[in-house]
Amino acid sequence: MDYHARRTARLATVARWEHWHARLGFARLALAAAIVGIFGIGGWNAWPAAAVLGAAFVALLVVHGRVLNARDRARRAVDFYDRGLRRLAHEWPGHGDAGDRFAARGPEVQGPGSRVHLYADDLDIFGRGSAFELLGTCRTEVGQTTLAGWLLAPAAPADVRARQEAVRELAPLLDLRERLSVEGAVIGGRLHPDRLREWATAATVMPSRLLRVVAAILPLLLVGAVVWQRSGGPSGVIELALIVQILIALLLRPRVLQVIHEVDSPSRDLDLLERTARIIEDATFVAPKLVALQAALRPGASTAIRQLSQLVALLSSRRNVIFAPISGLLMWATNLAFIVEAWRGRHGRAVPAWLDAIGEFEALAAIAGFAAEHPDFVFPRLTEPAAPHFAATALAHPLLPDSAVANDVAFGDPAPVLLLVSGSNMSGKSTFLRAIGLTTVLAQMGAPVRATMCTLSPMTIGASIRVLDSLQEGHSRFYAEILRLKHIVDLARESRGRMVFLLDEMLSGTNSHDRRQGAEGVLRGLTEIGAIGLATTHDLALGDIVQTMGPRAAQMHFSDVFDAGTLQFDYQLRQGPVRSSNALALMRSIGLDVDR
Repeated sequence: MDYHARRTARLATVARWEHWHARLGFARLALAAAIVGIFGIGGWNAWPAAAVLGAAFVALLVVHGRVLNARDRARRAVDFYDRGLRRLAHEWPGHGDAGDRFAARGPEVQGPGSRVHLYADDLDIFGRGSAFELLGTCRTEVGQTTLAGWLLAPAAPADVRARQEAVRELAPLLDLRERLSVEGAVIGGRLHPDRLREWATAATVMPSRLLRVVAAILPLLLVGAVVWQRSGGPSGVIELALIVQILIALLLRPRVLQVIHEVDSPSRDLDLLERTARIIEDATFVAPKLVALQAALRPGASTAIRQLSQLVALLSSRRNVIFAPISGLLMWATNLAFIVEAWRGRHGRAVPAWLDAIGEFEALAAIAGFAAEHPDFVFPRLTEPAAPHFAATALAHPLLPDSAVANDVAFGDPAPVLLLVSGSNMSGKSTFLRAIGLTTVLAQMGAPVRATMCTLSPMTIGASIRVLDSLQEGHSRFYAEILRLKHIVDLARESRGRMVFLLDEMLSGTNSHDRRQGAEGVLRGLTEIGAIGLATTHDLALGDIVQTMGPRAAQMHFSDVFDAGTLQFDYQLRQGPVRSSNALALMRSIGLDVDR
């Protein structure tokens, strides 16, 4: 990646514009002083010279504004590469958008007193150091929302392949991704896409065209009345025109206020949306997915969005203290409300498609950045066999540093449908489950994965890795876990066995007899439905489950070595059950007396 070189170039650009900023600021000050000095020397008779200097001052204001805008764009480009370099150095956790606002969204299952997503918390989809924080370089809220939706629900294989093709095309286009980021960072707030959709597709509220014509003519009639009366016309004409205008304004006021209220909140950051749409419209693409998204915005989505943005800005100008009296006489808000509603009538039904296209493009660009920054990652191959399966070589967790240990893994048709992974605490079992789970998520959203090869069938995901008790709902951890297991079994039935389950330390909150019997029942039930997956344990007795299931199950393990008072792990997955136990030695090493 040439992030360092580009960052250096953008810093030089910032310095150059800073230099011009200082010069233009001094020039503006000098012109202002010259205007004051001319009036001081020549009095009001010097107004022609002052007018020339004033015109120069205004022109300088425009130029200075453009210089400041160019400087700020260069600064945002520096920030774009700073964030990229942090990701490459694995210093990104805590520096991006954690996406916590999306944590409760997506496909959920209903449980007693609560709703729960069956892998979002377990696989670190959102939060500090999450998949969303790593991938979430989108600058619009509609893009972030789309990306979050892709992380929370798998796409159909055809959609995945189309996204992969689009990502491959976008990955080398660093200039385009930089421009998206630079333009997107112009606005500090966030667009409200759901509200904008609702507003755009709702019925218009302003009355007939006749009243629109009347509202447009009344200010002109008022001006004409003023001119007529001052030119010798009958008295009272101005008052009559004002009375008619006030009555019409009062008649329309409730609907005008409704229009203003409804368009204000969803229209925030329209400038950002317009800029993003224009970038997509102006580009040239080959991948069918990108061409289709571009076609959804053509012709003229960016132009129409800019028009709406300008109308909202004009509506806001009525709050200006100086302009407010004039806006009242011009029926400013009333006439603009009619124009806004006319815009909604022309373009409203197209807005959802525009938002979808912009959101999908930004999400694809975010994945493309991820792919470009990890050229050694591979795009998985999605197959549709009769039975589900997952296979990968040199698989590692995509959120861990480069030093993460990779392992080969295969389960499902024709491999065993269940892998029981044993090992001590901290040996890598839970991380291995999360690596498989997040790889499955990335694969089914169109992103590359951290492996040298990956093949899988389309599957839903059910995970029980990070299950906590709930004080508010009165659930113990054990009860929360069996509820989660119930949800996973139900999902396996709904998906007709096309599911991968990831179960960490099953039923650890109960006695060994119930744990052994309960775990076997759940695992047998899931595999008989047709689901495939992994279960981890450090309870060696649970290994008997594999013996009862025959070739449909296999044991794997992570080992450890107790040396010099510390446990050491190599995080390598090995065949068979774990043969060693170092828990007592570790307890002794810290001074616990366990030999009585």
